[in-house]
Amino acid sequence: MRNKPLAFQEIEWWIVTFVFLILVLVNILSAGSSSFHYFPGNPTGYFARVFIPLILFLVFYLMHRVLIPRYRETNRKGPFIGYGLLIFTLSYILVSLFSVGSEITNSPFTPFYFTAMALYGGYLVWVLLLKEVFLPPKMDDFLTYNLLRLSSIFFFVVLFLFKFDFLVSRNISVILALFLPASILVVLYNFFLIYRMRLHGKQRASLWFNILLIVGFPGFLLFVGLMQQDPGTVLLGLGTGLVIQLVVLPLSDLAFEKYFGMKGKIETLSHQVDRGSADLRFLKSQINPHFLFNALNTLYGAALMENAEKTSDGIQKLGDMMRFMLHENQLDKIPLRREIEYLRNYLDLQMLRFKKEDNLEISIKLNEEHCEGTIAPMLLIPFVENAFKHGISTKNKSWIRINLRCLAGSVHLDVVNSLHPPKALKDPGDESGIGLDNVRKRLQVLYPDRHDLTIVSNDTEHFVHFSVRITPETQKP
Repeated sequence: MRNKPLAFQEIEWWIVTFVFLILVLVNILSAGSSSFHYFPGNPTGYFARVFIPLILFLVFYLMHRVLIPRYRETNRKGPFIGYGLLIFTLSYILVSLFSVGSEITNSPFTPFYFTAMALYGGYLVWVLLLKEVFLPPKMDDFLTYNLLRLSSIFFFVVLFLFKFDFLVSRNISVILALFLPASILVVLYNFFLIYRMRLHGKQRASLWFNILLIVGFPGFLLFVGLMQQDPGTVLLGLGTGLVIQLVVLPLSDLAFEKYFGMKGKIETLSHQVDRGSADLRFLKSQINPHFLFNALNTLYGAALMENAEKTSDGIQKLGDMMRFMLHENQLDKIPLRREIEYLRNYLDLQMLRFKKEDNLEISIKLNEEHCEGTIAPMLLIPFVENAFKHGISTKNKSWIRINLRCLAGSVHLDVVNSLHPPKALKDPGDESGIGLDNVRKRLQVLYPDRHDLTIVSNDTEHFVHFSVRITPETQKP
């Protein structure tokens, strides 16, 4: 609430829709009730008190959801003014016909219509003033602006209700004035106790919280109305329950889904930008790959001529790793066996490097049985790289234990390594090729709700458990 303005256009739409729906429902269901004065001698008044609010609501919809947003996009004043005058003229004629026919007014001039338009126009002007005075950089954050605008919405809606009490009972206006803040509480209740429960698969808990919401406020009004034999309160309880279940909850659910959908798209785009930047940095930093491969082939041939089998084997593995980085690392999905082959080449090179370390104990178990399917490249290696980076000390006893296994449709990797005090002089460039933070972001984008990553550390040991559900090779990645 401090960092950005709220979605006030949506909030205004929900609140006004809620108020007019309650107003129309109460007027429809209250025909013949003594608690609402409908001019018994003139039955046209009943229809006027239904259709006049509908016409005013239609004007609000056309202005607030169609013309004003279109004007903000195009900045064309001519169509905005022309269509606005057309809407006001036609709606004025219709309201006047109902008003005169129901004897709400005695002349074609309908002053309450202009009062309604003045309230709407006054609210728009007030909003412009709030933006000029309370938005950053004039204020430090958006908190004051958000609170003032929320209060303004409430004030103008309540003012409308009490100015137009001939359209609805004053008692209903009082209850709605109290009910508007309650609707905000209903939205919050829905988000934390119904929507999020359903989102996390807790359908039964979500249902029980929804039942509790129904039994709460609407059920209380029904009980009071029945006990006091007050049809107005009974109708209000029924209308409130219907509005909560048919309007407030579905609209708030839609808003939540749009919000999380947009958030997911932003995270996906951010991931794509980060990956594109990383690819660009990689392309800028690499030497001509053909030169490197030719040089490695030359060294490989020389090592064979000198009978240096271990050296030639290491050069060959390094060449395979470079080929993987240049080609398959650019793909969205690769066969899981190629990812494991890259991991095995990396481990073989590390064993050539550290096999003579007396203080180092390395245990490697790569069980490739059932390792079928496709996976995003470079998901396994960062955890192993991190173990060799932080788990080896030339002075103290060190250990690295790696266990990879596959089950039907999933791959599991456990990495345990010793921890040692950080080096006094740390090379800023000595970082993992992708890094654990980048792996977390990739997993959130590529495998949401399909992976498990647990990282635990203490003073002497670092433990990683990683599992991911993979895509069968028969499916397109």
